[in-house]
Amino acid sequence: MAFHRFYLSPERWSEEQPALDAADSHHGAEVLRLGMGDQVVIFDGRGNEAPAEIVEVTRKRIRLSLGITKPTAQPRCAITLAQAVPKGKNMDLVIQKGVELGVSAILPLLTERTVVRIEDAGDALRKQERWQSIAMEACKQSGQNWMPRVAPTQTLKEFLSHPPQVDLILIASLQPAARSIKEVLAEEQVKKGGLPRSVMILIGPEGDFTPAEMTMAHAAGALPVTLGPIILRTETAAIYCLSVLGHELF
Repeated sequence: MAFHRFYLSPERWSEEQPALDAADSHHGAEVLRLGMGDQVVIFDGRGNEAPAEIVEVTRKRIRLSLGITKPTAQPRCAITLAQAVPKGKNMDLVIQKGVELGVSAILPLLTERTVVRIEDAGDALRKQERWQSIAMEACKQSGQNWMPRVAPTQTLKEFLSHPPQVDLILIASLQPAARSIKEVLAEEQVKKGGLPRSVMILIGPEGDFTPAEMTMAHAAGALPVTLGPIILRTETAAIYCLSVLGHELF
């Protein structure tokens, strides 16, 4: 039997009978009709989950008695997705599938050909909070105990001026010189005596990165990788790359 899963922030786990947040308490009590004695599963987004029994239910609060914590091992390789924000709700899909595929962090990017724009700091914060909430819900649905952090949106230039410190940076490319992900990883394994423990993959917008942006990425150390002969939509490209990297590195 599959139990309903809820997020409980790490600092709450030491409480004697922690309560779910208001939204989850309402959902559990009013939508799922959970009651006293029902069993659920909680996770902290940092690899831990635990069974829990409901010991108090009101319309606004569900309190829990936690069982034994079960840690989930981290993936062997931390994969960061730097994604040009697609139009519509396609970023929601990228985040959902990224969670299911084990991505460690998601960095939304604004590029020259990105249609989506950030109006001001408030708009940026609202988008980040919404996307982080989508990541949390995807963790609940998929059984993923490691929740990726969705970073604030940056321009590609801002991002490449101070990129995260990772073992390998890849960029999806339509250039003829781009090689397959498997080929690049094999070469890195030979050069460095093992597969990378951290990888970042950059995915461009519809229409791809501009030549100037590709030049900036190459200067930052990004290696171009091909996704095959068919031109993929940006959200499909993200799912493809995360699938291949997960297969090769996890």
